[in-house]
Amino acid sequence: MFGKKEHSVPKEIETIIGENTVFQGTIKSKGSIRIDGRLEGNIVEASQVIVGTKGYVQGDITAHSVIIGGKVNGNVTAIESIEIQSGAQLLGDIHTSTLSIGEGAVFEGHCVMTSEKTKVIELEKEIPISSRRV
Repeated sequence: MFGKKEHSVPKEIETIIGENTVFQGTIKSKGSIRIDGRLEGNIVEASQVIVGTKGYVQGDITAHSVIIGGKVNGNVTAIESIEIQSGAQLLGDIHTSTLSIGEGAVFEGHCVMTSEKTKVIELEKEIPISSRRV
């Protein structure tokens, strides 16, 4: 719908939350993370975050790029890009420079897009934690 039609190529996955796993807490990683289970908490500083079709995140995500195939209830900030795939659901605000929304995806929230990647980082610092939607 928005952005280019080409799909992002996943980087090497460093951390996986499996389909039958529930994790509570904050994940801080410089590598790539895949969520196929349930995460109740935030992801910060990741290179790439992939929420699989059966994955669910209740919390905020901050990464270089984010691919959502499942459900996210929280704000998503990506320096490079956010891809919401067909059938995925995102309830929360978005800050990014490139956005792709597949047909049949659900997005409910506000979107701030900038042409300069550094502005996305500045926006994230300006938003008080108390006003972030979780």
